[in-house]
Parts: sequence; C-alpha cells; structure tokens
Amino acid sequence: MQLDKMRQREQRTGWILVAPALIILLLVFAYPILRAFWLSLFAQNLGTELKLVFSGFTNYGRMLNDGRFWQTLWNTTVFTAASVLLELILGMAIALVLNQSFKGRGIVRTISLLPWALPTALMGVAWAWIFNDQYGVINDILMRLGLIKTSISWLGDPTLAMIAVIAADVWKTTPFIALLLLAGLQSIPSDLYEAHAIDGASSWQSFRQVTVPLLMPQITIALLFRFAQAFGILT
Repeated sequence: MQLDKMRQREQRTGWILVAPALIILLLVFAYPILRAFWLSLFAQNLGTELKLVFSGFTNYGRMLNDGRFWQTLWNTTVFTAASVLLELILGMAIALVLNQSFKGRGIVRTISLLPWALPTALMGVAWAWIFNDQYGVINDILMRLGLIKTSISWLGDPTLAMIAVIAADVWKTTPFIALLLLAGLQSIPSDLYEAHAIDGASSWQSFRQVTVPLLMPQITIALLFRFAQAFGILT
C-alpha cells in the first residue's frame, strides 16, 4: 500500500514537471497545424473578393488532381529518404571517431560542428556557387582529376540538381546527428564493452549488440528531427 502511494506520488510529480514542456509543444506544434488545417477549408481569391469563403475539402480535391503536387511529393520523398539515410550513416561514423581518445579531440569536435553552426542562407548561396557550371569548384576539381572533360550543368538537370541539393544538405546537417549520437555514446559505460570483449565478441558484434541498442533513443530523436526538417525543405 505504501509503495503504491509512493509510486502515485512520483507519477504525479513527474506529470507536474513535464506539463510545462507539453504545453509549450502543444502551442508550438499543435496550434499551427490545426490553424493551417482550418484555413485550408476556406477559399480566398479574386473570385471571392479576397474574402474567406468556406469551401470544405474542395482545395484538397484540386490538390490531388494537380500533377505538380505529386511531382513535388515524389521529389520531397526522395530528398528526405536519401539525405536522412546518408546523414545517419555519416553522423554515426563521425560520432564513433569523435568518441575515441586522441590528441586534439576538442579542436576536432569544434571544427566538425562548424557546418551546422553556419547560417543556412549563407551556405545556400555558397553551394550554388560551388555547383555553378562555369566557374564552380566541383567542376574544376573533377576536371583536374580527369574525371570529366566538359563542365557539368549541375543545377540545370533535375537529377543532378537533386544530387547537388542532397549533398549540400548532408554536409550542413550531418554534424547535428553526429552531436546527438556522440552524446549518447558518452553515456554508455565502457564496462559493457569490456565485458562483451571478454565474452569473445568482436568490435562489429559490440557495435551491433551494445552500441546500436543503447543508442536507439538518440537515433530515434535524430531521425524524427531530421525527417521533419528535411520533408519541409522542398515543399
């Protein structure tokens, strides 16, 4: 009986502590979504004299019959899947390296976060110059290496433009995932790896059986954040 009361008291305290964060999340996320849905049920154009007129789900019917919507959805899905997958793989690799002890680790960690810290608008302009077909750095490097003989119009072809956008996004946001995973790696006790090694497990087995399961909360958070951000970039 006493244990039940203590458990109920702890749960009550937990809800009280979590309540402010939940309220903020509702205000920041739920309200804009509900507001946008409500506005989508109205029409406002020259035909309505720029006044809001209730139209029900008419706007959704027009959207589903618009080929541009399906093309945009496909482009966004490809971009999101490719960029988030690459960022997770590269972010995990970077986090594993930065989690090791070596000289100058603090400086390397700081440098690795620079792409994420730089302003997005500024880097967008920079990457547009980098992929420029006439004087871009990418074409210059490829030509010097003898991989291409003529300049490639990276931003003039839909497929190449998608590759360029994915590359820029991966470069920009991989440090974010690496930072989250690095925080998770540092919370894993080294005793677990030592005990696993004593049992005869290899490094790869330790990674699969110890690192990945214990990092799942951080991986889930990173994927949720990046999925939400990436899916809203091209739409």
